[in-house]
Amino acid sequence: MRRGWGRAYFAAQAVAGLGWWVAVFTVPRVRESTLGGLDPVAMAVADVPLFVVASGLAAAGIRVAAVVATAWTAVVAVGLAVFATVTSEAGWGVLLMTTALGCSLVALCLLLLGRVPTRWLVAGPFAFRPAAHRTGVRGHVLTTFAQVVVFWGVCLLVIPLVLAWLEQRWRVSLPSSEPAEAVAAVLGAALLVLASTLGLWSAVTMSTRGDGTPLPAAMPNRLVIAGPYRFIRNPMALAGITQGVGVGLLLGSWLVVVYAVAGSLLWNYAIRPLEEADLEGRFGEEFRRYREDVRCWLPGRSGGATRRRLSGRRRLR
Repeated sequence: MRRGWGRAYFAAQAVAGLGWWVAVFTVPRVRESTLGGLDPVAMAVADVPLFVVASGLAAAGIRVAAVVATAWTAVVAVGLAVFATVTSEAGWGVLLMTTALGCSLVALCLLLLGRVPTRWLVAGPFAFRPAAHRTGVRGHVLTTFAQVVVFWGVCLLVIPLVLAWLEQRWRVSLPSSEPAEAVAAVLGAALLVLASTLGLWSAVTMSTRGDGTPLPAAMPNRLVIAGPYRFIRNPMALAGITQGVGVGLLLGSWLVVVYAVAGSLLWNYAIRPLEEADLEGRFGEEFRRYREDVRCWLPGRSGGATRRRLSGRRRLR
């Protein structure tokens, strides 16, 4: 069934690719926004067989063709990104091919493996491991705040600033007005403050109550259902995603908002199932009851029923 989804995607990609090339040669605006000054004939000579035809063959179940189509998509995405950054042309082409690359990689995994191998995301230094008890509460708190500084600095400052700059450089920013930008900035600032408060509250609760940190390599040893964990199972993830949206609104960058939303999808569908499987393996029935009592994303019941059932508090990020 999953391999069927992979083949279906490649079929859709073949049709979309063919339609795009028709538009390139018939609609000047499409050619300019996606290829810039590149020669469309020279591009088509390589892209039609390696992208359109190869995607069609992949849809028929030919695995080598799926590998070729995905590899070529990667080459084009990187090449267009460099070209657009240097010339400020073909920005929309970069976004289209980058999206196609992400989807092609997922479809290729489905076609070759019948699944998306998400476990590599939590391998090595990111593998789930309980924190050492000898560190103590103070050590866990200091480690947690060091994580917060690094994570916020990279994910909420460096990456958004780079994306906002590329958005302008590639000329893919959306039209707006000064009043709309002012409203977005105020809303973004409010979201950022509220989400940061939630994130800090969650971090303090985790490090002081859970005998560990939010870091996968030093996870808490106790199931935490205090603080914001009484109302939602993943307050730190919710805080991080909302912070990203807030930063995007502050910067006036739709790419940063998309980055935050994409991060939420990655976390929800790739990371969260693995984390919850680890928690269930370590805490068993206690975690299953907590999961039943408290929602993942939307605040629900207080978790009081779980606390009354549990003999002690352990860990949930």
